[in-house]
Amino acid sequence: MTLSFPNPSRSFDETRNAVRFTGHDGMFEVRFFVEIEALAKSDSALAGTAASETKYLSAFDTLRSSIHKVAGKAYSRDRRSSYTLTAADFR
Repeated sequence: MTLSFPNPSRSFDETRNAVRFTGHDGMFEVRFFVEIEALAKSDSALAGTAASETKYLSAFDTLRSSIHKVAGKAYSRDRRSSYTLTAADFR
């Protein structure tokens, strides 16, 4: 099976300081977290502004396609149930 992202929902996880979203490999759910530093480096709209949950979720939505590609690459290297994507993953 391959990783897919049929559910577009995402949420801000204040404890992890990241945006949380899920992928699915068949019947298995895979949790992903994108650190806010990765979003800030990837979205110029966040540069030099006071960050908020709304801005991070908006940045995630803007970058969703590339985030899903990075998540897919991480999953294909090492199939686990949870991943944290950092700025280094987006280079």
